[in-house]
Amino acid sequence: MRTVGLKVLKNKLSEYVRLAAAGETVVITDRGRVVAELVPPQPHIPAGEGRPLSAFELRGLREGWLRPATIRDGSPPPRKPIPGYTLEQLLADLDRDREDRV
Repeated sequence: MRTVGLKVLKNKLSEYVRLAAAGETVVITDRGRVVAELVPPQPHIPAGEGRPLSAFELRGLREGWLRPATIRDGSPPPRKPIPGYTLEQLLADLDRDREDRV
């Protein structure tokens, strides 16, 4: 990651744009204060369920510590039932867990 002042960036813009195109992030400062980032072009990032992604989500995708969920064919994830465990048993277990919190 490189840091460049606004005045130098203005004079050498094409050089820094080439660096960003090559995958490097350039931090732009104005009088020692960070004011912007020139980042590499991003691959298509899908929007989240009909809403635009937040800046936090976009940053996570860009930096690689957040990955969007993958849906195979639009169907829900496969269920893995516990053999011999019924809905009634599950609900009873949930009720017992809730009793501990009261």
